[in-house]
Amino acid sequence: MRGLGESMEERTLGAGGPAISVLGYGLMSLSGTYGPSEEEESLRAIHRALDLGINFLDTAEAYGNGNNERLAAQVLASRRQEVVMATKFGLGFDAGRMVANGRPENARRAIDGSLRRLGVDHVDLYTLHRCDPNVPIEESVGGMARLVEEGKVLHLGLSSVRAETLERACHEHPISALQSEYSIFHRDPEESVLECCEQLGVTFVAYSPLGRGLLTGTIRDDEHFSEKDFRKGSPRLQGENLEHNLHYVDALAAFAREKEIAPGELALAWLLARGAVPLFGTRRAQRVEENLRCLGVSLDEQDLARIDEIVPRDAIRGASLAEKFDALRER
Repeated sequence: MRGLGESMEERTLGAGGPAISVLGYGLMSLSGTYGPSEEEESLRAIHRALDLGINFLDTAEAYGNGNNERLAAQVLASRRQEVVMATKFGLGFDAGRMVANGRPENARRAIDGSLRRLGVDHVDLYTLHRCDPNVPIEESVGGMARLVEEGKVLHLGLSSVRAETLERACHEHPISALQSEYSIFHRDPEESVLECCEQLGVTFVAYSPLGRGLLTGTIRDDEHFSEKDFRKGSPRLQGENLEHNLHYVDALAAFAREKEIAPGELALAWLLARGAVPLFGTRRAQRVEENLRCLGVSLDEQDLARIDEIVPRDAIRGASLAEKFDALRER
């Protein structure tokens, strides 16, 4: 098993980009998305991640209405050289529903605000948070490319798009990373996106690698969530769907026990074995340490086949998020 003090494995971001840790830390949960968070503990978690070799941090303009970027700024103030900093734009809310704005003028407005809140002169990766159905992807990426020319952004990314959209975007400007939901319980990227990323030299970043907590085995009923937790309306985590899905959670947990590891370690190691960069989120330094234990887990082809037997591709019931929070993800 890998010790927490050993050097972190790395991968290259896109084609010729910076070296990033094979695990990324998504900061979204530190700004109230999963319920209340405490700033001091949040900062301890980020610093602990950096101490342990994670250098890839991900935030967004939309998280906490900019407060997530302000939180990250407190870390960047003293540790900027240790961080490959990623942020996103193009996603907002109107009457409680997601709305996208991928217009070039919005990209320019958003990056200036993000740089100010982060306290930096550039970001390493700038991602279109959701594709705007009213703006051609070439137009959105073209506007982002001009920010690269100006030195405000070093590399570009997309989130939750189809392979066809990624290919079109890459014709406009090189795309370094694609961030989409992917886990043992959410296999959509396997249809064509993963192969497309490999062909185009795009790093695939898996968000919600622990199935929004379900794969850890800690969620047993829909009373688990506070009123402010956006998972509360998830069809996958409610009623009969949850009861059905817990059978697979328990079966995976039993397999994890056979290997003498935690269920979350198994879920993250599964993604690493498939070439993805898992982007986990947590509010506590202790959880950061627990997640890094996956780096000591080696899964061979027999293990991967066993997991496919335990959880067939279409076994999990219910969408991972309420429709109003997931309407803009390309399928």
